[in-house]
Amino acid sequence: QVQLVESGGDLVHTGRSLRLSCTASGLNFGSYAMGWLRQPPGKLREPISCIRWVDGSAFYADSVKGRFTIARDDAKNSLSLQMNSLKPEDTATYFCAAAVNCASWYNNGPFEYTGLGTQVTVST
Repeated sequence: QVQLVESGGDLVHTGRSLRLSCTASGLNFGSYAMGWLRQPPGKLREPISCIRWVDGSAFYADSVKGRFTIARDDAKNSLSLQMNSLKPEDTATYFCAAAVNCASWYNNGPFEYTGLGTQVTVST
């Protein structure tokens, strides 16, 4: 059974930082593109970042580029997202996801697996 478990969400003030983590089990982690999606309240899901298994290169949505950094540790089956300079518009539920490749982040799907999410709230 595949499980992706996110952690690290919190309530923070504008300009602060948070680091999200995702721990995976039940899948061959090193063979998947891994990344993050988010869904703000009342809005559609947005793919925001992906890191490729083949060379570790990353994709970032324009909304987070320059502020967020994704990383993976295949030895620990873990994924992280360092989020700096947070803004109120970053408020969302953040989901860890696995896919065959990062094209799923460009196309908003398909994703083979997603977690249950962790809440990030950025206050003014």
